[in-house]
Amino acid sequence: MNLLPRVRVQRPWRLAAEASALLVAVVVAFPLYWMVLSAFKPSGEIESAHPRPWTSAPSLDSFRRVFEQQDFGRYFVNSLVVAGSVVIVSALIAFLAATAVTRFRFRFRTTLLIMFLVAQMVPVEALTIPLFFLMRDFGLLNTLGSLILPHIAFSLPFAIWMLRGFVKAVPEALEEAAYIDGASRARFLWRILFPLVFPGLVATSVFSFISAWNDFLFAKSFIISDTSQSTLPMALLVFFKPDEPDWGGVMAASTVMTIPVLVFFVLVQRRLVSGLGGAVKD
Repeated sequence: MNLLPRVRVQRPWRLAAEASALLVAVVVAFPLYWMVLSAFKPSGEIESAHPRPWTSAPSLDSFRRVFEQQDFGRYFVNSLVVAGSVVIVSALIAFLAATAVTRFRFRFRTTLLIMFLVAQMVPVEALTIPLFFLMRDFGLLNTLGSLILPHIAFSLPFAIWMLRGFVKAVPEALEEAAYIDGASRARFLWRILFPLVFPGLVATSVFSFISAWNDFLFAKSFIISDTSQSTLPMALLVFFKPDEPDWGGVMAASTVMTIPVLVFFVLVQRRLVSGLGGAVKD
């Protein structure tokens, strides 16, 4: 008999929470909607003093200018190479490092974990100039390697900290049972432990992919003269003309840049939800 009043009391709070979540979703999604809308608007509507949240004459002219842009396909491939390399290499290193700091006892282990945490607090802008000289000394300027290596370094601390919780959640009794059954350490690592922490790897890979895909600072700083090594964010500069920026081209190019991220999210959404849930639980 006491359950009904509780349900009646909690239901308004639940409705308020759902309404708040919907409002936040609308606020977050509106810039994306406006970007896609502007990409399909004619230039006259984009530059109008009275913008409207719709268009009566959708046009593909902005997309046509984007795909007719010289070397746009090369920029797209370069971005895929950089983001894909960062995801694969950082996930592999983070998995091995998280396993090492969780399963093994060695000197300075706590210090190493604290260093990972401190590394996340350093602003990227503060390290751009030192990284520039480092890439110059290594002869990596104007190469995709100058973009891949820094992103791997910046994505590793977060990935190791996140994967550490997943590795720790795997019972040590499972490892001991595998050894008793004759499994080697390498076999346990890749046949048993890796599938169990794979949702965490997916979650960290999403952040690594987005960071590398949308990077402009490193691409602008390290790709100086060889434009064939540029990535998609650099292609946006073509539409920023000094006298009259091509906002339709900017929005169309930004829409094209967003598509691979959305595809990546769709492919890993189930693993991403379970991975973030496991991280919160830890």
